[in-house]
Amino acid sequence: MTKQFHDNHLSHDALDQLFREARTYNGWLDKPVTHEQITAIYDLMKMGPTSANMQPGRFIWVQSEEQKQRLAQLASEGNKEKVLAAPVTVIIGYDIDFHEQLPWLFPHTDAKAWFEGDEAGRKEGAARNTNLQGAYLMMAARALGLDCGPMSGVDLDGVTKEFFADQPRVRADWICSIGYGDKDSIFDRSPRPEFDRFNSVV
Repeated sequence: MTKQFHDNHLSHDALDQLFREARTYNGWLDKPVTHEQITAIYDLMKMGPTSANMQPGRFIWVQSEEQKQRLAQLASEGNKEKVLAAPVTVIIGYDIDFHEQLPWLFPHTDAKAWFEGDEAGRKEGAARNTNLQGAYLMMAARALGLDCGPMSGVDLDGVTKEFFADQPRVRADWICSIGYGDKDSIFDRSPRPEFDRFNSVV
């Protein structure tokens, strides 16, 4: 019988945890997420590749009740309670001037020079690679036994002004609640397309 995968592929249980059984949660159990867990998520996430190792993502982990209230006021009506109930919600932003960090992040060559004078290009690259980092963040959280509730229903300009005021070149892009999901808060899984629907091999 021909092997379908390489010998070191993840177990079926691990693939279920990361993908097949993972869901977007709308409600949360009353269980905290610790600082150690937050750090562990970041330490896994940062290992995911970004273009020229630009690492443009900037993350604020909203955990205190005071800051949850502050963030909830900027969320859409359907998302306010999700933010308030979640143990932690991370604001995922991107630094337009990420290139200033490249001398130490990408020391192999003068990568900073690639991006100087091209703010539009930096915004595009930062947004794309920060979305990658946000996806890595979700997979890291799931790998550590936590659940996720990503959201874009939030006043991003307001979040930028409120939470990144001391980082004027950072823009908020989306938010993601993290914790232990309440299974009663999710719907039946929506359809997922078969390979042939949206794929071609050429």
